[in-house]
Amino acid sequence: MKLVIAPDSFKEAASAAQVAAAVAEGWGSVWPETELRMVPMADGGEGTLDALVGGGRGRVERVEATGPLGEPVAACLGFLDEGRAAVVESAQAVGLSLIPPGERNPARTTTFGVGEMIVAALDRGARRILVAVGGTSTNDGGVGMAQALGVSLKDAEGRELRPGGEALLRLDRVDLSGLDPRIEETEILVACDVNNPLCGPTGASLLYSPQKGADPEMAERLDDALAHFAGVVMRDLDRDARLLPGGGAAGGLGAGLAAFLGARLVPGVEVVAREAGLEAALRGADLAITGEGRLDAQSLWGKVPVGVARLARAAGVPVIALAGSLSGDLAALHAEGLTAAFALADGPVSLEESMAATEELLRRRSAMLARIWRAAREERP
Repeated sequence: MKLVIAPDSFKEAASAAQVAAAVAEGWGSVWPETELRMVPMADGGEGTLDALVGGGRGRVERVEATGPLGEPVAACLGFLDEGRAAVVESAQAVGLSLIPPGERNPARTTTFGVGEMIVAALDRGARRILVAVGGTSTNDGGVGMAQALGVSLKDAEGRELRPGGEALLRLDRVDLSGLDPRIEETEILVACDVNNPLCGPTGASLLYSPQKGADPEMAERLDDALAHFAGVVMRDLDRDARLLPGGGAAGGLGAGLAAFLGARLVPGVEVVAREAGLEAALRGADLAITGEGRLDAQSLWGKVPVGVARLARAAGVPVIALAGSLSGDLAALHAEGLTAAFALADGPVSLEESMAATEELLRRRSAMLARIWRAAREERP
């Protein structure tokens, strides 16, 4: 029996490595003879730095950056290929987890710290930069990031825009003349955790800003702000950010990186899967287990369980997903190769209780799956 364990992190509860270890422990307690292959995954959000640089594959440096509400934070910056390549995990500087739930406000948060991390990577000699954009608290279209790199974004009175997504409503003109010249000689790749467009019903604001603290009225204003931003960018830079797949990632940071820096957007789960060797790990496997904190229709927009399911399907391997919660009709996920999905909790439990017990719940559910899978194999003629 060969089992591949390739989960994402459970946001604010357990890292991908912790999830994988808990699943391995639970399964191994029932079926210790199983060959276990742990491949902690990420989709361009939290955990991408560990997935790409951890395990001795690179080095990590701590840098000071501006946090989402303007406070200084210590962020980790990864380096590969003897420092020639850098990994910028945006959530390190502007992650949602850096703000207490009661203070989250995407109308005010800024991506300035992401720009500072890119500058730090350039200062250290990197000329290939992967920016992982998931897990942020922001909805500013990457304007803060651009300002940190020298881009000027002014209102009709000639004043630089203030931080926050709502400020984009006042954007009047964009000027790239002050952009850090090193950007022209740097390849920038953006690992997107979703492939949503910038605006509209499936865009950054209406779909994701409520998770970052926006009420319905704020979400509408933020969508209007990003639509206005896209119009100004189109007029001044002749770059259409509105329908770019992944442009809506991280509150429009994906679109901003493409528009201001000429970055190329790619699905984050594909980048991590390739670098982590997931395809090779799946060869000859009998089963794969993946998972994330919440599994629902939004998982189709580039999340880890669907990325793992697609690769596993190509290898002829069934896939089971474990999630903190399941929501809605999962038929579309099954069509992508997901065999089955299970929530961790056995009965009613508060979100706080579930998050606190995530690793224990993973062990229990994995042990149960091992019993079922082993019994099914032993009953075969």
